[in-house]
Amino acid sequence: MTVLTLEDARKGLAAQPFSVLLGARVTSFGDGVATLELDIREDLLQQNGYLHGGVLAYAADNAITFAAGTTLGPAILTSGFSIDYLRPAKGIRLVAEAQVLYSGRRQATCRCDLRVVGEDGTTTLSAAAQGSVMTRNGATS
Repeated sequence: MTVLTLEDARKGLAAQPFSVLLGARVTSFGDGVATLELDIREDLLQQNGYLHGGVLAYAADNAITFAAGTTLGPAILTSGFSIDYLRPAKGIRLVAEAQVLYSGRRQATCRCDLRVVGEDGTTTLSAAAQGSVMTRNGATS
């Protein structure tokens, strides 16, 4: 299997037009863990002024997949995930921290905590997700 670096992860994210549109960044990557961050902007809010749930789901999906990539390699796809919205997300930055719970030869299961950083620097857990990632097209990395 090819060992991926933080720079590889950043290049992979930069190749995703939707991630570029959202301004997402990979801030940590390796050893079964990945962190994705994005600044909360007005155009990402829903009608009540909270970060849209779709943005939280995007961040969970990508963070889970990047974490799995640390164990499975780059030829992977999300096979499914669930998310629980715990509190409205309001702040200046979203931090999605994912970790591998189990990794086999072709599939990994990961958990992701989604926290919002407030203007005063405090963090609030806003959502939690769990998902599975599998190797693509029968690739074994």
